[in-house]
Amino acid sequence: MKRLLLVFAAAVLGCGVAEAQLTLPSAVGSTAADAPAKPPHAKKSHKTSPAKLSPLATPGADSIVGKPLLQNGRAGQLLFSSGDKALQIDKLTLPGEVVSDPKQKCRIDIVSETPIEAESQGAPDGLQRYSANIPACPLVFDVLDGAVLVPAQTTACVFQAADCQASPSGLWGPDGAPLEKDAKAIAKARARAEAVIARTIRFMQARDKGASGAGLTREQTDFASERDDLCHDYVSEARHGFCAARMTEARAALLRKRAEELQPKGADSSH
Repeated sequence: MKRLLLVFAAAVLGCGVAEAQLTLPSAVGSTAADAPAKPPHAKKSHKTSPAKLSPLATPGADSIVGKPLLQNGRAGQLLFSSGDKALQIDKLTLPGEVVSDPKQKCRIDIVSETPIEAESQGAPDGLQRYSANIPACPLVFDVLDGAVLVPAQTTACVFQAADCQASPSGLWGPDGAPLEKDAKAIAKARARAEAVIARTIRFMQARDKGASGAGLTREQTDFASERDDLCHDYVSEARHGFCAARMTEARAALLRKRAEELQPKGADSSH
């Protein structure tokens, strides 16, 4: 019979952090010269007609394996390794707050005798998605370049024996403080993603006449607001823009996925 052992450290002192450990059971061509000239409007149409979808390489699990990821580049830790058939979680530490006294901080360490398996869920929104069945706190995340995105949860994960609650939601990435030196490269990555988004939207509007330009514009406005809200707490975000760049890449992948669904079966979506 499976057992779950939860060990809670000593009482909270002042602003100190209470620690708890959750131990899981084991788990294993050019035109000819004599050809008639094209009418002037044909050339203009060529310029304004949408091209094929822009190439978009989505990151794989190798971009996160062996790299300690912090929630909002600040606290906790999520460490992955590669297994035989799936991604594995070697370490998961969740920062949280004491249930009986929310002003106090606590921390939950998820510990297992063997790495926790994260099973592939395909790429429903354009990015590789994985899920891990963790007692009291199931985890679902999408893989970004050097980061993972955990969607917002309606309720926090509550560890009753530890009097601690925590939420894994948000962007887990590298420590935010040292990223400032990479700000230019990060800005270029975001610009590329924004260019893909703009071209994909044009493609979608041309393929689906029912797609409302105003509707997609509102989506983009809503996305920008959601991105700002999510990235607000990422450490030193204003100086490096890492979170915003990764969220923009996630948006590009999502729109690319939707655009592919508008293409006729058998059409080449790699260009």
